[in-house]
Amino acid sequence: MKLGSWLIVIGLGCSLALTTGCILVAAGAGAAAGVGTYAYVRGELESTLDAPLDRTWRATQTAMKDLKFAVIKEQKDALQAELTARTAADKKVLVKLLKLTNNTTEVRVRVGTFGDESLSRLILEKIKANL
Repeated sequence: MKLGSWLIVIGLGCSLALTTGCILVAAGAGAAAGVGTYAYVRGELESTLDAPLDRTWRATQTAMKDLKFAVIKEQKDALQAELTARTAADKKVLVKLLKLTNNTTEVRVRVGTFGDESLSRLILEKIKANL
């Protein structure tokens, strides 16, 4: 192999190693932040709240009333809950709750088919405000 080819291979290897390291550091920083943070991935906003499932469920219902969304469907049991609503612009809003412990609940918010990050964050903030 020529010297130029080796330099390219070494450069690509170093780039990959450095990029992977950055990703691991970023993931570690997010994990250290803990409860109360959120992630927006593939159109869905996810957060873990310091509140029991029942209290988070009531806060979600109140948030929908505050935002004047039309609630279409509600389902809840002892471990999880799901609420489907429609905005005035007829966008579908889906909020899923999952009991993680007696005092923590995972919240997932999806707006529309492909997601709407700003509206999802607004909904999450309304839920948190009603806790």
